[in-house]
Amino acid sequence: MKKFTLFLMALLAFSFSVKAQQFVSTEPANRNVIIEEFTGRNCGYCPEGHLIANTIMANNPGRAWAINVHAGSYAPTSYPNFITSDSEAIRAGFGATSFPTGVVNRSTASPQSRGAWTNLANTQLGQASECNIAGQYRINENTRTATITVEVYYTGNSTADENYLTVAMLQDSIMGSQSGSSGNPAQVVNGSYCHMHVLRDIINSSPWGEAISPTTQGTLITKTYEYQIPETIGSPNGVEVKLDHVFFLAWVSERFQGTPTRPILTGCELERSIMTDDPIHPVVSSCRQKAVAECSMTKSFSFNVFNAGLDEINTFKYNVSVGDVNQEFEWNGNLESADDVTVEFELEIPAGVHSSALQITEVNGETYDETAHFTAEGLEWFELTADGDVTSLKIYVVQDQYGEQITWDIINSVGEVIAEGGPYEHLVGTGATLPNVHNVTNLPVNDCYMFRIFDSNGNGICCNYGNGYYYIKDAAGNRIIEGEGDFGEEAKHLISITNSNAASVVTADPQILGDHEAMFIGSLNGSASEVGFEYKKLVDPTLYTVEGVLDGKTFTANVDDLELNTMYSLKAYAMVGGSKIYGNEVHFHTWVQGVSELEKSLVVYPNPANDYLIVEGEMTSVEVYNTVGQCLMSKQVNGDTKIDLSGFNDGIYFLRVYNNGEMAVRKFSVNR
Repeated sequence: MKKFTLFLMALLAFSFSVKAQQFVSTEPANRNVIIEEFTGRNCGYCPEGHLIANTIMANNPGRAWAINVHAGSYAPTSYPNFITSDSEAIRAGFGATSFPTGVVNRSTASPQSRGAWTNLANTQLGQASECNIAGQYRINENTRTATITVEVYYTGNSTADENYLTVAMLQDSIMGSQSGSSGNPAQVVNGSYCHMHVLRDIINSSPWGEAISPTTQGTLITKTYEYQIPETIGSPNGVEVKLDHVFFLAWVSERFQGTPTRPILTGCELERSIMTDDPIHPVVSSCRQKAVAECSMTKSFSFNVFNAGLDEINTFKYNVSVGDVNQEFEWNGNLESADDVTVEFELEIPAGVHSSALQITEVNGETYDETAHFTAEGLEWFELTADGDVTSLKIYVVQDQYGEQITWDIINSVGEVIAEGGPYEHLVGTGATLPNVHNVTNLPVNDCYMFRIFDSNGNGICCNYGNGYYYIKDAAGNRIIEGEGDFGEEAKHLISITNSNAASVVTADPQILGDHEAMFIGSLNGSASEVGFEYKKLVDPTLYTVEGVLDGKTFTANVDDLELNTMYSLKAYAMVGGSKIYGNEVHFHTWVQGVSELEKSLVVYPNPANDYLIVEGEMTSVEVYNTVGQCLMSKQVNGDTKIDLSGFNDGIYFLRVYNNGEMAVRKFSVNR
């Protein structure tokens, strides 16, 4: 079953400095714990042992691991057959005949009952270790080859001149029968038992590991294995080895003369690497919306890119799709092989919750396809004005019966928690409710805040357990936010709080300067940390942002990448505290090509119009469009014309006038 190659380097720190550790720490540390539980599917009390081992792991994350060693009289060969030659050798080595029993760091000569494991583990966790161990592995899914690297660094001297390194493959989430499964109900799924951390193979040539030396302070030992993961393990009725469900543990032990290797000095779970042999192989993960309060439809996102390929990545393009919004971005830098980078972007998100996708489409100039999915939320906000530099809010949470499941907080524009509450008491009586009131004082103005309320059970504060709800009042006692209790896991609300004398913004009509160029103009009343403009084509929701240059109360920005013959919308903005304050929205139309004679000579009046619009000039046809680009009227003319507006609603419209291949555009409004 085993197929591997071995590479060993033992380095003395005081003799060599050319080889440094990659994974293992050189700082002294206490022992980690390996619990080998002798178990079997026909053992009625074994699930209770599984539960105890799981609890030890949960109480000591990253420092304790259980191995379920299926062997002996209670381990049947029916499917799923977990018995292996390694599991039988380890059971026999410790003389295990009672089940469940186990050894904790092999600190006892014989297996101990499940009631002793917790104290044994705590004792081991409190002892200094002579060495540290760490490493990683990667799996080539095409060949089922695991490349495993393990490092051992001695922070002290072992009592034995020779220690033993063991690397084991375990497998999770194997469904099958189990006597006494009610003793560990968390692992019962649809009537079957979900077997976890099952020993599948010891990849060393011996189930007791292989010798390593020297074992003196300052020694670094590095071992690399190539291990062929079998398709199935066990005979008869073998179990499929699913690559996504396997992981590797490694530990260092001493040997007592004439006995199996014991005790274990320390152990670890090896980290899974996603490295490949491909020249270019970026992997996208952790794509999410930032947990900050943003009182703007432009939201912030981040994602992680890991370079799992052999070549350095210098640039990649990625496309983000959120509902009908699609926008392409580009990253440039130096991402070396096996390194990662966090990339941030902003995107205007429509109101609501959207299933979204991020796709890397090009890497180093070559076409690529790597897609990650995430959820984007376009949350609108309540605008609150307050006098002075600080204000207050009053939070009302009317809980249901299960108050211990309810919590809430308020975060600001940089994600800091500035207030929080709950959990609350458990109420006696089905359907009971109780109001809880909290005062949030000295809340700085000119910032954006997000109120979040959570239910840890995921069913809100309502329905069969009491009709709970919540609301928020401002300093004047006005109810500004309210929500029902059926919010599931979480509900969120944004509040923009500004000073009553805070800045205000006005968007002016832009000046069209050329075929692709325009000057955006805005005005600012007050002060702001940043000013600028957001604009987009009416037929495409992709949002563009350009920073403005402030001169007195006026700020401007020149853009030179506009498309010809296109309608745009434009809004000026100012950053005040953590909030983005917007001006009015205006619309404009770019030229077909340059400034034509028709553009110069055209006369359109009255504007605003009422029942009709007069158009004077040399022309052959006219069209009227609304602000979303729909053509509402089109007719052939011969010179001056009068347009009937009786069927038009009040609002803004665009007039297109054509003559001999030229086009001119005028904006007009209907106001009765």
